Amino acid sequence: MTSRTRYGHYEFLVMSFCLTNAPAAFMDLMNCLFRQYLDMFVILFIDHILIYSRSEDENTDHFKILLQVLKDQPLFVKFSKCEFWLRSVAFLGHIISRMGIEFDPKKTDAVKSFP
Repeated sequence: MTSRTRYGHYEFLVMSFCLTNAPAAFMDLMNCLFRQYLDMFVILFIDHILIYSRSEDENTDHFKILLQVLKDQPLFVKFSKCEFWLRSVAFLGHIISRMGIEFDPKKTDAVKSFP
Protein backbone atom coordinates (compact mmCIF):
# COMPACT_ATOMS: atom_id res chain seq x y z
CA MET A 1 0.00 0.00 0.00
CA THR A 2 1.35 3.40 -0.92
CA SER A 3 0.28 6.94 -0.27
CA ARG A 4 1.11 9.98 -2.33
CA THR A 5 0.97 13.45 -0.84
CA ARG A 6 2.34 16.78 -1.93
CA TYR A 7 5.25 16.05 0.43
CA GLY A 8 6.24 12.83 -1.25
CA HIS A 9 5.48 9.20 -1.97
CA TYR A 10 5.22 6.86 1.06
CA GLU A 11 4.91 3.12 1.32
CA PHE A 12 5.05 0.60 4.14
CA LEU A 13 8.31 -1.28 4.56
CA VAL A 14 6.47 -3.92 6.56
CA MET A 15 2.83 -4.98 6.60
CA SER A 16 0.76 -2.65 8.71
CA PHE A 17 -1.63 -4.54 10.97
CA CYS A 18 -4.13 -1.69 10.71
CA LEU A 19 -4.96 -2.92 7.20
CA THR A 20 -8.15 -4.97 7.21
CA ASN A 21 -6.76 -8.28 5.95
CA ALA A 22 -3.22 -8.00 7.33
CA PRO A 23 -3.71 -10.25 10.39
CA ALA A 24 -5.37 -12.97 8.31
CA ALA A 25 -2.69 -12.77 5.60
CA PHE A 26 0.08 -12.95 8.20
CA MET A 27 -1.59 -15.88 9.96
CA ASP A 28 -1.85 -17.71 6.63
CA LEU A 29 1.84 -17.07 5.96
CA MET A 30 2.85 -18.34 9.40
CA ASN A 31 0.67 -21.45 9.04
CA CYS A 32 2.29 -22.23 5.68
CA LEU A 33 5.82 -21.72 7.02
CA PHE A 34 5.33 -23.84 10.13
CA ARG A 35 2.84 -26.40 8.76
CA GLN A 36 5.13 -29.39 9.31
CA TYR A 37 5.76 -28.37 12.95
CA LEU A 38 2.23 -27.34 13.96
CA ASP A 39 0.93 -29.36 16.90
CA MET A 40 4.27 -31.21 17.05
CA PHE A 41 6.03 -28.45 18.96
CA VAL A 42 4.64 -25.15 17.62
CA ILE A 43 1.36 -23.34 18.21
CA LEU A 44 0.71 -20.08 16.37
CA PHE A 45 -1.70 -17.22 16.84
CA ILE A 46 -1.02 -14.22 14.60
CA ASP A 47 2.34 -12.92 15.90
CA HIS A 48 2.54 -15.23 18.93
CA ILE A 49 4.67 -18.34 18.54
CA LEU A 50 4.54 -20.93 21.30
CA ILE A 51 7.15 -23.70 21.37
CA TYR A 52 6.61 -26.62 23.71
CA SER A 53 9.02 -29.44 24.51
CA ARG A 54 9.56 -32.30 26.95
CA SER A 55 13.13 -31.31 27.87
CA GLU A 56 15.52 -28.36 27.69
CA ASP A 57 17.62 -30.12 25.04
CA GLU A 58 14.55 -30.77 22.91
CA ASN A 59 13.48 -27.16 23.44
CA THR A 60 16.85 -25.92 22.22
CA ASP A 61 16.52 -28.06 19.07
CA HIS A 62 12.98 -26.78 18.47
CA PHE A 63 14.11 -23.19 18.98
CA LYS A 64 16.90 -23.63 16.41
CA ILE A 65 14.38 -24.98 13.89
CA LEU A 66 12.06 -22.04 14.52
CA LEU A 67 14.84 -19.50 14.07
CA GLN A 68 16.00 -21.19 10.86
CA VAL A 69 12.49 -21.09 9.37
CA LEU A 70 12.21 -17.40 10.22
CA LYS A 71 15.70 -16.65 8.91
CA ASP A 72 14.97 -18.37 5.58
CA GLN A 73 12.06 -16.01 4.82
CA PRO A 74 13.49 -13.49 6.20
CA LEU A 75 11.23 -12.78 9.17
CA PHE A 76 12.43 -11.35 12.46
CA VAL A 77 11.57 -11.63 16.12
CA LYS A 78 12.00 -8.87 18.65
CA PHE A 79 13.94 -10.62 21.40
CA SER A 80 12.88 -8.05 24.02
CA LYS A 81 9.33 -9.40 23.59
CA CYS A 82 10.38 -13.06 23.86
CA GLU A 83 10.32 -15.31 26.91
CA PHE A 84 12.35 -18.49 27.03
CA TRP A 85 12.32 -21.76 28.96
CA LEU A 86 9.17 -21.05 30.96
CA ARG A 87 7.58 -23.75 33.13
CA SER A 88 4.14 -22.21 32.61
CA VAL A 89 2.84 -19.61 30.20
CA ALA A 90 -0.29 -17.50 29.79
CA PHE A 91 -1.52 -18.00 26.22
CA LEU A 92 -4.87 -16.95 24.75
CA GLY A 93 -6.65 -16.80 28.10
CA HIS A 94 -5.22 -20.07 29.41
CA ILE A 95 -2.35 -21.10 31.64
CA ILE A 96 -0.34 -23.91 30.06
CA SER A 97 2.04 -25.96 32.21
CA ARG A 98 3.16 -29.53 32.85
CA MET A 99 0.00 -29.93 34.92
CA GLY A 100 -2.16 -29.29 31.84
CA ILE A 101 -4.23 -26.40 30.54
CA GLU A 102 -6.33 -24.23 32.85
CA PHE A 103 -8.33 -21.06 32.41
CA ASP A 104 -6.36 -17.94 33.32
CA PRO A 105 -7.90 -16.68 36.60
CA LYS A 106 -7.23 -13.08 35.52
CA LYS A 107 -9.59 -13.63 32.60
CA THR A 108 -12.32 -15.48 34.50
CA ASP A 109 -12.53 -13.12 37.51
CA ALA A 110 -14.55 -10.60 35.52
CA VAL A 111 -17.10 -13.26 34.58
CA LYS A 112 -17.33 -14.59 38.15
CA SER A 113 -17.96 -11.12 39.58
CA PHE A 114 -20.58 -10.20 36.97
CA PRO A 115 -23.85 -9.24 38.72
